[in-house]
Amino acid sequence: MTIRHLKIFIAVAETGKMSAAAAKYFISQPTVSQAIKELENHYGVLLFERISKKLYITEAGKNLLTYARVAVKQFDELNKYMLIGGHSEKIRIGATVTVGSCLLPSILTHFKERMPHVGTFAYMNNTKSIEDKILKAELDIGIVEGQVKSHELVNTPAIKDYLVIICAKSHSFAGRKRISIKELENEYFVMREEGSGTRELFENYMQNNGTKMKVAWEVTCPGVIKNAVLENNCLAAISIRLVEEEVKSGQLYVIKSKENAWDRSFNIVYYKNKYISESMKTVMEIVKEYNNADILKGIPTGTLVND
Repeated sequence: MTIRHLKIFIAVAETGKMSAAAAKYFISQPTVSQAIKELENHYGVLLFERISKKLYITEAGKNLLTYARVAVKQFDELNKYMLIGGHSEKIRIGATVTVGSCLLPSILTHFKERMPHVGTFAYMNNTKSIEDKILKAELDIGIVEGQVKSHELVNTPAIKDYLVIICAKSHSFAGRKRISIKELENEYFVMREEGSGTRELFENYMQNNGTKMKVAWEVTCPGVIKNAVLENNCLAAISIRLVEEEVKSGQLYVIKSKENAWDRSFNIVYYKNKYISESMKTVMEIVKEYNNADILKGIPTGTLVND
């Protein structure tokens, strides 16, 4: 079994066609078929079901695909590194929108100070997208606010965070000490997109409490969320770290959960069988150095109650 076998297998798995893999690597279709058969014989499993001239990847094939992507990516990186004399090193960091907006620029600055010889690539999207890219070996490490689903990933809590509901100072909730959860059903929310860890946490809370939520806006940008709340008299569930300035200036009023139900953490995520490089270790060290001071200390807030 060689890297060539794995590359052919990945191409077939991703396209569902042996002809596509043959075209990609400029080889014959029988050669592709032979490579797949050799892999199946090597591992003693069936990788594809062949039904009505179509290929359907098996569970064993899906498992191999996860590992094959990582193995091929690491081999390509090794090859590139050795061929250019080992002078170019890069770390690919993924961050969810909340983390990317409030922490990632600072993390990258500290990283460059400690490892100026290492290049960086940053990618920002929701938790699901970061998870998918790590599984495909397109990212080395992720910092996410949501819970990843795959058991193939290490998911380590690093920084404490929590959600709050925000409203403009002109909203009827502003200044109130207690707001009933049932009152939220009469309000319009601006929320993150599907796949966002922030949205998943808050929607699960609402569903578990039998409360319906009316989503009027669905956006990916924290700045747009804040503007919609300030100008359109709606509510939003958002990380306290993203609204620190507006809360302290009095532009936004904060409503907290009585039972701390929206507490969470920003987590460091990486593939469990990945080699942990010095640059990855450095990123982990920097992330864990961030303090967890209470942003709302001394600031009047409301409390959401379930009655």
